[in-house]
Amino acid sequence: MKTIGVLGGMSWESTLEWYRLANERVSAELGGYHSAKILLDSLDFAEIEELQSAGDWDGAGRLLAEHARRLEAGGAELVVLCTNTMHLVAREIEDAISVPFLNIIDATAAAILGSGIDTVGLLGTAFTMEQDFYRDRLAAGGVTAIVPGEADRGAVHRIIYDELVHGTTTEESRAAYRGVIGRLVEAGAEGIILGCTEIELLVSQQDSPVPVFPTTAIHVAAALDAAGLGAAALDR
Repeated sequence: MKTIGVLGGMSWESTLEWYRLANERVSAELGGYHSAKILLDSLDFAEIEELQSAGDWDGAGRLLAEHARRLEAGGAELVVLCTNTMHLVAREIEDAISVPFLNIIDATAAAILGSGIDTVGLLGTAFTMEQDFYRDRLAAGGVTAIVPGEADRGAVHRIIYDELVHGTTTEESRAAYRGVIGRLVEAGAEGIILGCTEIELLVSQQDSPVPVFPTTAIHVAAALDAAGLGAAALDR
């Protein structure tokens, strides 16, 4: 099984979930004392958030590209970025390394199409919902994404940054997300993308009348497949 280079810390709450899910799957499939081969570079989210707020995506791209190069130099055989929003600078990361970069948006599009639907609601940070990079890449893969209205986008974003990145979950916020999901379904969504890795700490399938697509879990599964987990299981 290949070593996965993980760009994390954005936030560490969701990176922890990514790491947990990866190791649980490896343990379940390989048994014994097996765990995932992961090289983790955990950034200081405060630095990233400052660049986001300033709209300095070029600076963010340079920073993540440098950390991706460090992962490759350290022995990573493929690289993943454990955050949806920062896939806005995915091209800079891809261009900085010679090993494969596994894009969370591509993995999510494949999961959606594999379920037999092609129109989904997109929940995420304001950057993810309001800029084109996420919806355009989904569209290139055959998936149409619709986003909440302005007030709902503000509520979704606020809960992520004020609560979820700090590990706080409340029933009030869960109810707010359920309301947003309901309105997206009324607008034609056949499924819901949990397009921020922290959202999975708050929302699950039981909170939605249509299928949800948890991007963290989807990304983990795709990364382990790319790393050769299936082949490793067969070779036992």
